[in-house]
Amino acid sequence: MTLYAKRVPLMDTENAFKVGPYIRLVEESGHRVIKCNLGEPDFALPAHIRDEIKSQLDKDNTHYCDPQGILPLRAAIARHIGRTRGLAITPDRVVVFPGAKPPIGLCQQTYVDLGDEVIYPSPGFPIYESFTRYVGAEPVPLHLREEAGFSLEGDDLAPLISRKTKLIILNFPSNPTGGVASEEQLHALAEVIRSRAPADVRVYSDEVYEDIVFDGHRHHSIASVGDMERRTIIVSGASKSFSWTGGRVGWAVFPTADEAQVFKNLNINYFSCVPPYNQEGARVGLESPESARSIAVMVAAFQERRDLMVTGLNRIDGVSCRMPRGAFYVFPNIAGLCTRLGVLQAHESLPEAVRSRTSPSTLFQMFLLFRYHVATMDRQSFGRIGTHGKHFLRISIATAAEDLREALKRIEAAAQDRRGFAEFVAEGAHLH
Repeated sequence: MTLYAKRVPLMDTENAFKVGPYIRLVEESGHRVIKCNLGEPDFALPAHIRDEIKSQLDKDNTHYCDPQGILPLRAAIARHIGRTRGLAITPDRVVVFPGAKPPIGLCQQTYVDLGDEVIYPSPGFPIYESFTRYVGAEPVPLHLREEAGFSLEGDDLAPLISRKTKLIILNFPSNPTGGVASEEQLHALAEVIRSRAPADVRVYSDEVYEDIVFDGHRHHSIASVGDMERRTIIVSGASKSFSWTGGRVGWAVFPTADEAQVFKNLNINYFSCVPPYNQEGARVGLESPESARSIAVMVAAFQERRDLMVTGLNRIDGVSCRMPRGAFYVFPNIAGLCTRLGVLQAHESLPEAVRSRTSPSTLFQMFLLFRYHVATMDRQSFGRIGTHGKHFLRISIATAAEDLREALKRIEAAAQDRRGFAEFVAEGAHLH
């Protein structure tokens, strides 16, 4: 007998939170860290949403409520999804969760049996990959190509679909790459899914960054393509659009009301319900015209920061960075930097026990944090399977422009500090 069930070590984590104690360690030694690690907008919760939450608290709206989500919010979500995707959505297909993250694991538990396969984007949100083996499924990473702007075509997906496929995860706009799918690409993906996947295969469409798109682009959903609504779970939430990561209000629209009832029961078993006062705040966020103005201000700032960071990163020897079209991250390729700085050789020279737990981009990530005090994320934080030879960082631009300018200076200095990097590795601390 052992303390933990065999499945426990099969679950991974989200390194954006794991790096937090390292940041505190650096700060406690007297250094100011520029935090480009967390995917959290640095804007305040809009006043009209905050005022509604306070009003609901004053009304003592603090008790149990419908585990599926209060009807006024589900109706608002149905109208919002219907209007923005051109669909007819009814509230009985909507389920409210404590954030947009729980549906990832709950959908894998609900639709996927032992030995079934889950296709998911890599690089992608790490929880996609984290849950697959935990629920006894086989992870099938769909590797996004840098040269394709980290989007994907039907030809990328087609060879991965098999008789064991049960869930296909899509994420546009993408975390961590900022990739956005065009209508044409979504039509091609839909055609592949229709022709190759049985009707009981569900498409999990993570659209939580739906409002954060740049250069005049607009968000498109695969659920809007032909009959794909019957196969697609549309997931979104309040964290990104309303800069409300602590509110923990997310939602999913399921293909059928019967499926929604299954997830209502899961909510009962896991969470009971989402706080009703926060749900009323989310309702106002979806219904108020003030929200569009708040979102527009935030997106304009993110676009300016994106331009600043991409231009600055591309000036650094050994770094190349594509222009993301959505979300609030840049995802630079640091392969040249790793070669020039000796990172690849340093990684190869590590003892196997250490080498297997880190990567070249991880070594540079940690060097950048502990010696130059900029917090970023490495490539393997966004899917570990098949990442050998892929050297990237994710840099969140949900950080003030002045801090990003300073971060660029520090990254450039770190990229030239071959001796300092060698010393850092020789010390043997904080290498993973």
